[in-house]
Amino acid sequence: MHSISTAVKLFGILFILTGIIYPIIIMLVATTAFPYQAHGSLITSNDGTIIGSELIGQNFSLPRYFQSRPSATLGSAYNAASSGGSNLGPTNPVLLEQVAVRIRLLQNRGIRDPIPSDLVTASASGLDPHISLEAALIQVPVVARERVLREDVVMELVLSEVEWNSFPFTQPYVNVLSLNRALDGISNGAV
Repeated sequence: MHSISTAVKLFGILFILTGIIYPIIIMLVATTAFPYQAHGSLITSNDGTIIGSELIGQNFSLPRYFQSRPSATLGSAYNAASSGGSNLGPTNPVLLEQVAVRIRLLQNRGIRDPIPSDLVTASASGLDPHISLEAALIQVPVVARERVLREDVVMELVLSEVEWNSFPFTQPYVNVLSLNRALDGISNGAV
């Protein structure tokens, strides 16, 4: 009987320490030391309206914008409340059909083969806001045509938005929301 009461007391102490006190301390440290990141890395427009997050992808369906990776979240709407991959294996007929449909949609927009895999497959979280540099560059002719801009102007913009991971042997990538915001900032007089 003594060991049961000791176990219950230990459970209560650990629950209070790890379930209440520790999360409160971490939250206070994070909001004090890293307020931008702790509040979601939100991006606001010039008038203060929240337009997105640096960390969560968004759907850009108009051809005048660079397209994001497909979302694997519930409803394919980049829903952060249901983050997670599709759990479809590489030989799953459902995934193969989804990829085939996405390839056809991109080809109908004017994007030519070979289409980078990150434009037709979702990331592990289903929310990735980045695409590879290759995926951005292959979209340049379509975006330039839709915006009535010279391709070299759009290409320069893409290259100015390239980010590198700090890990060795990684590929350059582009945050799609940041790139599309910069694209909106280009005046149409830059043709």
